[in-house]
Amino acid sequence: MSSTQRYLSLDVFRGITIAAMITVNTPGSWSHIYAPLEHSKWHGCTPTDLVFPFFLFVVGVSMFFSFSKYNNTLNKESLVRIGKRTALIFAIGLFLNSFPQWMTDYSRLRILGVLQRIAIAYGVGSLIVLYVQRKYLPYVGSAILLAYWGILHVFGGADPYSLADNAAIPFDKAILGEGHLYKGFGIPFDPEGLLSTIPAIVTVIIGYLTGAIIRETEKLKVPGMLALYGMAGIVAGFLWSFLLPLNKPLWTSSYVLYAAGWALLLLALMIWIIDLKGFTRWTPFFVVFGMNPLVIFALSGLYVKSVIRLIHVTEADGSVVNGYVWLYHHVFEPLCADPKVSSLLFALTHIVLYWMIGWVLYKKKIFIKV
Repeated sequence: MSSTQRYLSLDVFRGITIAAMITVNTPGSWSHIYAPLEHSKWHGCTPTDLVFPFFLFVVGVSMFFSFSKYNNTLNKESLVRIGKRTALIFAIGLFLNSFPQWMTDYSRLRILGVLQRIAIAYGVGSLIVLYVQRKYLPYVGSAILLAYWGILHVFGGADPYSLADNAAIPFDKAILGEGHLYKGFGIPFDPEGLLSTIPAIVTVIIGYLTGAIIRETEKLKVPGMLALYGMAGIVAGFLWSFLLPLNKPLWTSSYVLYAAGWALLLLALMIWIIDLKGFTRWTPFFVVFGMNPLVIFALSGLYVKSVIRLIHVTEADGSVVNGYVWLYHHVFEPLCADPKVSSLLFALTHIVLYWMIGWVLYKKKIFIKV
């Protein structure tokens, strides 16, 4: 594939992933969600649990093409590019966490999050793939996954893969401080913590190697090759899960292989449908998301935090609810008898809203590279 060619399927894959991330993060009510749109309670892997690793995977795929301008080597130019992009993505994530807490209290500010994990995985992953010869990258990735398994097993408690006893908690507490960790699991545990970001780097590396296959393999052979690697990843991850459970919050090594396997299969299917068979009429909707992915995702987070924390409405009974709750209960809930349908409709309506913003950017040829 020449440097001027572009796989439309990559933009569509990225766009579908962003749309899915926003959908699962923006239900009308967290009490009324269809099972496939929920995360696993702890161990296991639902379709929703695949969304975040899919995005890190496509970050890695894109890295191979973007680093081609630096001959896929680590030099002053590429190092400056990596440093600036890592810092900017991390800063945007930190801003979203602080908004609007920056007005009051930093002592309970969560330091890490989705964008921060993307930043770290991208930054460290970039250094690895540009410094290490490509033929050694599978060995480096394997070593990281095995080392992480060992850390969880050796430094965890009596049940090292449980919420209470996992090694990530004391590690993240020591580095970040308990007050700066996520509390959504009922205890200070960050699902995007520092320790569990280590295996997430391998997700990026797998994506980078996938980019190399796409770039350097005859186009007709790409879907078949990716599908074979994908099935191997799914089988390997599943078999490993009998010893090391599939677990998104811990980003276990088995989960890395399993999720990457599904990403490879889906990308193989999309390349076959879009780039080889030419079925593209359905793709423009997702291309809009794919061209400004991080900007649209960040805007969605800013919107949700704004309507929750800055807008408050007094109900007829005197109770005060935030704008998010009011919108769902007064606009979307009355539309359907089934609250799960109403909750999904709420999320899909917001997808359309963000798409309209993305469409304006796309039509004006504004592509914000973060």
